Amino acid sequence: MLPHFTIAYWCVFIAAMLPFVCVALAKGPGVGKPRREGGFDNADPRAWLARQTDWQARANAAQANTFEALPFFIGAVIVAHQLKAPQGIVDILAVLFVTLRIVFVAMYVGGLPTARSVIWFLALIVNIAIFFAGFR
Repeated sequence: MLPHFTIAYWCVFIAAMLPFVCVALAKGPGVGKPRREGGFDNADPRAWLARQTDWQARANAAQANTFEALPFFIGAVIVAHQLKAPQGIVDILAVLFVTLRIVFVAMYVGGLPTARSVIWFLALIVNIAIFFAGFR
């Protein structure tokens, strides 16, 4: 039997793309505007992002956080697969993790810190569950 891309592996791909969605949110309003009018500065993008405020600054922070959460999620999915965890459980948990992370980004960009923190914690618990799904 040939190996196949599981739903959990697709979730890894989606989670890996999520930071780029966040950065598009952060940079998007500045793209196409002249630098002298506050437009995106591709010559110094980090400094430009550091000067952003409100939801754009939060979108940039969400980008950093999604990158930070990614290694553990990737590792958890790989460990679960290597330990031959029940695929249905791993897939459900991976979809739940990605869903929670998308909601997390929405709460972050929307300026809802308490809800964001609750969602972050729930996603962490789900990720831990993925990691130990194959534990016997």
